[in-house]
Amino acid sequence: MYNTSSSTFLLEQTNLKPKKERAMVKEIELIFIPVPSTGHLLVNIEFAKRLISLDHRIHTITVLQLNSPTSPHASVFARSLIASQPRIRIHDIPSLHDPPPLDLYQRAPETFIVQLIKKTTPLIKDAVSSILESRRRGSDSVRVAGLVIDFFCNSLINDVGNELDLPSYIFLTCNARYLGMMKYLPDRHRKIASKLDWNSADEELSIPGFVNSIPAKFMPPGLFNGEAYEAYVELSPRFRDAKGILINSFAELEPHPFDYFSQQDNYPPVYPVGPILSLKDRASPNEEAADRDRIMGWLEDQPDSSVLFLCFGSRGSVDEPQVKEIARALELVGCRFLWSIRTSPVERNPDDVLPEGFMGRVAGRGLVCGWAPQVEVLAHKAIGGFVSHCGWNSTLESLWFGVPIATWPMYAEQQLNAFTLVKELELAVDLRMDYVSGRGGLVACDEIARAVRSLMDGGEGKRQKVKEMANAARKALMDGGSSSLATARFIRELLEDGSC
Repeated sequence: MYNTSSSTFLLEQTNLKPKKERAMVKEIELIFIPVPSTGHLLVNIEFAKRLISLDHRIHTITVLQLNSPTSPHASVFARSLIASQPRIRIHDIPSLHDPPPLDLYQRAPETFIVQLIKKTTPLIKDAVSSILESRRRGSDSVRVAGLVIDFFCNSLINDVGNELDLPSYIFLTCNARYLGMMKYLPDRHRKIASKLDWNSADEELSIPGFVNSIPAKFMPPGLFNGEAYEAYVELSPRFRDAKGILINSFAELEPHPFDYFSQQDNYPPVYPVGPILSLKDRASPNEEAADRDRIMGWLEDQPDSSVLFLCFGSRGSVDEPQVKEIARALELVGCRFLWSIRTSPVERNPDDVLPEGFMGRVAGRGLVCGWAPQVEVLAHKAIGGFVSHCGWNSTLESLWFGVPIATWPMYAEQQLNAFTLVKELELAVDLRMDYVSGRGGLVACDEIARAVRSLMDGGEGKRQKVKEMANAARKALMDGGSSSLATARFIRELLEDGSC
């Protein structure tokens, strides 16, 4: 079902030069520039680890650690991830004296990040210049081969990469269909030049790389917000300026968009290098050993594939009325569950927002917590389903462990991910694909119960499809697999570019 060996894309991956010819290349250094958020840092550093493990000629990877008031612990988190990796180093960028205002982050996070990058650009350029200079002066013959930048940082292609004569590669922590959306936006803006309108939320959009037309309501909420829309308008055409685009996905999961991009002559080459997952050394600033032991100990006592896991990510939260609707649904369905609760507008003890007597009524079959070790939970044999916000990292983790999803997106591109999982790939159960946190509206008990029953009953064959995709993900990373070949092609280009 997922065999894409005949696709144009995979055929291109086999065009690798003999090892003898490549062995002449001296060692290289890469400079990674991620945005300072937990999810983006996690994937960037995990990808850096993979590159270093694959080819000894990648001497060093330097991660420029940007400072943002929205992620005060980012530097500590990044350092915890590279503690056992001496060839990956963190280069701290000084804090800005005048960062963008925090209320902008609340209104339009995309615009906040774009402004943060612009304000930090002189400091980034100074840092890259100093790295280049130290390599020129050094005697170890290591060449800085290029920049690997977050797509939110793509203004740096011209402002840093081109000015310092370094090739720039965009690293997309989203999926290939998101790249299709970004390719679509400049054309739409030229024709319409306005943000999307909720009055036309059901308008069908034809977007490159998608099999189906997409109702506008599944597009990122920022496209309906004037301030955030301007950031998308600025970011989307700059993908064309990159030397290549690395995507945290794999050809077997998204054959249609990867085939589409392989045939675009005027677009940078696209490399499916995923799934990139952090299965080890995953630190959490909120992690407490007692919480982990309590959760994992409880799971050990549950039958295989019997537990529903509910978690909406590090930023995903629901208000008290919604918590009560979820609780009623769990009582109604009667399944075992592990529920990680984060409440808004302020963090509260989960017990304070649950219906009176709830914990007594579900005693023995349910566990409620604040933080949960998500990777360990999804890997556990007791987990049979995942009610998820559909963040791309969480989606890949769930697929990797063969756990089917019921979609409850919250923000960013998660609605688009939910549409992809339910309609494009038929890998998930539709709980509420177009939900947006903070917009208002309550997902009722009956709606939640319907989706949970379907999910835990196997989701009309979705459980088997997800297990097949888990196998495909592993094969993609093996020698000769689609992502392995694409990553090798990327490394070959880095080593050969500028070599004698």
